Amino acid sequence: MRLEWSGLSPELLLDIDRERAEPLRRQLEHQVRDAIRTGRLQVGERLPSSRELARALGLSRGLVQDCYAQLQAEGYLSARAGSATRVAAGEGAPPTRSTVPLAGPGLVADFRWGVPDLSGFPLADWLWAMREAGRAAPVTALDYGDPRGSAVLREVVAGYLRRVRSAAADPERIVICSGYAQGLGLALRALARTGVRCVAYEDPGSPAAVRGAAEAAGMTAVPVPVAEHGIDVEALVATDARAVIVTPAHQWPTGVALAPERRLALIEWARRADAVIIEDDYDAEFRYDREPVGALQGLAADRVVSIGSVSKSLVPALRIGWLLCPPALAEDITALKRLDDRGSPTLDQLALATMIQSGRYDRHLRRMRTKYAARRTALVEALAEHAPGVEVTGLAAGFHAVAHLGEPADELAVITAARARSVGLYGMSACRSAHLRTPVQLVLGFGNVDERAIAAGIASVGDLLHGG
Repeated sequence: MRLEWSGLSPELLLDIDRERAEPLRRQLEHQVRDAIRTGRLQVGERLPSSRELARALGLSRGLVQDCYAQLQAEGYLSARAGSATRVAAGEGAPPTRSTVPLAGPGLVADFRWGVPDLSGFPLADWLWAMREAGRAAPVTALDYGDPRGSAVLREVVAGYLRRVRSAAADPERIVICSGYAQGLGLALRALARTGVRCVAYEDPGSPAAVRGAAEAAGMTAVPVPVAEHGIDVEALVATDARAVIVTPAHQWPTGVALAPERRLALIEWARRADAVIIEDDYDAEFRYDREPVGALQGLAADRVVSIGSVSKSLVPALRIGWLLCPPALAEDITALKRLDDRGSPTLDQLALATMIQSGRYDRHLRRMRTKYAARRTALVEALAEHAPGVEVTGLAAGFHAVAHLGEPADELAVITAARARSVGLYGMSACRSAHLRTPVQLVLGFGNVDERAIAAGIASVGDLLHGG
């Protein structure tokens, strides 16, 4: 992609030394030539006008024009009458490598998990909220501020979570972070300060992310199996863990909800072991045919760190999340956030607060529930038609499902054959701690795939899912 700088004349840093014996024009030619050769200036980039560059360097315009003419003759620059001088793709300028990865072949459907409907982002509402927040923000809001985040957003998030998730949310113990990944890192590092050395996680779950965050915090991570009612608390008790990461509202990736008796057993384990539960409340907003499930944090605010974000409800690119901290960890998590980045971007926080308060956030969630429900139906119907022997589970909430292929299907073979037909499929093995490919299951994300693509994609690979 060719860079385009706005404005009448882009700036260019050059250093002219008037005490050197080398003539000024030759110095200028050498520096512009070297900037092109080394990639500081890339093919197609616009240079300052001769008038502006001469003014910036204190040179005559004629000298700069002569320099540009020489470099144009050598093939480094190109210019047309009435147009800007640009870096040419001639013999003198070696081709530059793009830093943007080349796109792969187009897919009929890409069932990648964890991605919401990116085209559904309410851009008009977000831009409105940005304008409103910027107009109303006091000058003091532009300072570094509290590392916990904007007091306005913390108040709004606390009210929202109390209303929607039955959380025991105190704005004084909320820390705004840059999404779930940073939130998990902060929580584990704060626990490490208290002497915790082992953290447990659900299996299947997110082994790579947990292990990476645990290693960065100086901890070991141990897997604990998940069954049809959620994490196996008895297996957890048998470990040395004094912290556990769970997804109780909609287990990732199996989709089961943590049963009430297991919720109570998990909290009892935390109290007996002097342990902490880290709750990943990642897509609780999207439920379809089940009763709402409250946040685990609401049952034991002194033992649960609850992490939420807008990565699934809006889009990942916003990088806004939050931690509901137990009293014993709030100060350490705040101190670590201060060390990390002194706080998340305030104007974005104010925009989110404005959007939630205005009701536009709730309206967006209602619209997306309807859209995801339609895509879920399209997936179920397509599988029933083209792969009727495949069992599908995990559909009560969120925007992914688990397809159980059974024997003699081979996960890698199915995924490879589907890719050859321009369909992206993804296996459960990546979610298992030992990366086992049996039992053969696929995790089908449908958040960013419309109904027509779902139907076409499943029709294309239906025969592969029978295991024959």
